[in-house]
Amino acid sequence: MRSLFLPAFATVFLLATSVFSQIDSICADAGINPGLDSPFAHVPYVYGQVTLKGFDPAKKPKVIVIFQDGQRSPNRFATGGSGNFCFRRSSSGGTIAIEVDGIEVARRSLLSSSGPQQREDFEIEAAVGQRLTPPSVVSAKYARTPNPLTAELYSKLAEAERSKDVSRSIQLSNEIIAKDAGDYVAWTKLGALYFGQEKWPDADNAFRKALEQRVDFVPAWVNVGQMRVAQKQYPAAVEIFKHAVELEPDSATIHRLLGEAYLQAKQGSLAVQALDKAIQLDPLGMAECHLLKAHLYELAGGKNLAAKEYRTFLEKVPQYPDRKKLEKFIKDNPE
Repeated sequence: MRSLFLPAFATVFLLATSVFSQIDSICADAGINPGLDSPFAHVPYVYGQVTLKGFDPAKKPKVIVIFQDGQRSPNRFATGGSGNFCFRRSSSGGTIAIEVDGIEVARRSLLSSSGPQQREDFEIEAAVGQRLTPPSVVSAKYARTPNPLTAELYSKLAEAERSKDVSRSIQLSNEIIAKDAGDYVAWTKLGALYFGQEKWPDADNAFRKALEQRVDFVPAWVNVGQMRVAQKQYPAAVEIFKHAVELEPDSATIHRLLGEAYLQAKQGSLAVQALDKAIQLDPLGMAECHLLKAHLYELAGGKNLAAKEYRTFLEKVPQYPDRKKLEKFIKDNPE
């Protein structure tokens, strides 16, 4: 019996070691080494690679991967030349979004039933990056005349952000504000930095200062809404996103955020309306909204409606990693 057990155990151990070796090679770029954890400890990670296609190699875009698992505020990571990213997880499920030069180009919901180690790869076409314009981007109507007194500080801030030096970024943002207290963009940047560190009072104060300078500055409103979601203050988040939608009615991303907030607030009918509007404004870019609607319908017992949403989603995203699983659901629950 022992002679049979040992080879089997060795095979399992080698497979586990191989998996962690793969994770280590990807996570190294994020300064994480899962291999230091026991393969049998089941420390959860989500990792993968972002591949860019069709972009000008002479103008390499800045790629940010944003991960949120519902237990903490969003975690942002700037990928290097490899495109690799890696995050520790505090729970199953969650959401990954990809930003290219400040523009969100992809968003994927992670299934709660996934295992502790989950790989998610993204392939981003240049045309997709040109199609979406989320609220995180400061459009021309929010442009502010450059201040010569802060131009050099902004250059240093950009470098600190590329280096993921949060403390330095906060310091430079404060220096900019000290020279130009009316700079609502800098106040918003500072709020976002504090938000990332879960320093809620400091973030609140910074966003409030930004909105005192320009009350219709949508990026600040959106950040506040996302912060309320992170704090699980869902009714407040709904009201903030409703206001943001009034300011930017053609933003598919804000409608999606409103829909997600409605879902968290357990207002399903209103969530569907907001998600449908996001899909209407950007059918392909907001394809993930079909998954959100399908999950809602499943919870409500409407599996046939969920199957319809899954079918529509797969028509838009044919290379979805869990396609077979969704196809089985569709087959088992005919429309």
